[in-house]
Formats: sequence, C-alpha cells, structure tokens
Amino acid sequence: MPSPAVSSRALPHPEHDEIRLEDVLHALSEPMRLRIVRELAAASGELSCSHFDLPVTKSTTTHHFRVLRESGVIRQVYRGTAKMNGLRRDDLEELFPGLLDALLDAAGRQAGRLAP
Repeated sequence: MPSPAVSSRALPHPEHDEIRLEDVLHALSEPMRLRIVRELAAASGELSCSHFDLPVTKSTTTHHFRVLRESGVIRQVYRGTAKMNGLRRDDLEELFPGLLDALLDAAGRQAGRLAP
C-alpha cells in the first residue's frame, strides 16, 4: 500500500506521449527557465529547488518550476521535505531528437557572447 505522504504530495506531470513541442519551446523561451534547465543539464543528478539562486521572488521561482514541469521539461519529486528537480532528457530526446542539446548549445554560445 502506498504511503499517504507520498501520494498526497505527488506532482502532476505530462505523460511521455503528452509532451508537446510548443509547450517545451514556450517553457524554454523564458531566460530564468532556460537558466534552470542549463543548471540541471550541467548537474550529474537531481537538484533541489533551494539550490537555485535566481534573482526573482520565491513565488516567481515556483511559477518557473511549475511551467517547466507542466511542459514536460523537468520532473519534480519530493524527497523528504525537499522538492527535487531532474531534466527529462530521455523523454525529450526520444520525442524531439537533438532539440535539447541544440538549445543548450545555443544558450551557452549566447551567454558567452553576451558576458561582460
């Protein structure tokens, strides 16, 4: 029998076949969300929400994570009291081959070009 604490804290995610290209592109079109995804892509595993030091309010940060989760770009799960975030790289690569790597590469080049 599943633990009530786990089931009551489960977060909704689109199933693999429900992930839509326009939702992914919309989610990644916002600079803070792209920044989150770049950090997740560079990490070797999941990162907690508190790991990210974004120059926006907590409620705005929560909104950005929700958009990324609901678009299928990230998966969020509770581990104890921490909300952990992981990139859904396998799902995205299977559905849209090369897209994530191309976007991350382009974002990295842009960041280097715009750096002071």
